[in-house]
Amino acid sequence: MAEVFVGTWNLKESKNFDEYMKALGVGFATRQVGCITKPTTIIEVAGDTVTLKTQSTFKNTEINFKLGEEFDEHTADDRKVKSLVTVDGNKLIHVQKWDGKETTLVREVNGNALELTLTMGDIVCTRSYIKAE
Repeated sequence: MAEVFVGTWNLKESKNFDEYMKALGVGFATRQVGCITKPTTIIEVAGDTVTLKTQSTFKNTEINFKLGEEFDEHTADDRKVKSLVTVDGNKLIHVQKWDGKETTLVREVNGNALELTLTMGDIVCTRSYIKAE
């Protein structure tokens, strides 16, 4: 089900990421670093467990989860959230909830490209990734 997302994905382009981080409540210094960092996302599937790793010169994170099961996540920007990840066709939909707030991260694969759409209220950010060979 999530196999189409498996691979190593390198960030190529990012639009509106600073505004998205601002909407999340991320501080100025962290936003500055976040905007210049080009993370690599590694997605692995083993049985019914999905592992999503984000690696950069600034910070590395890793989450392990089962599709359709809520889990606790500690985000790269230090939020403690309840997360739920589901698959809808070629979209991996990740919803984070905390303190009465909610953000949605949708990863969509099209060939060797992965588009990540981050939505927080009326703020939308897109981050484009290319699959590593």
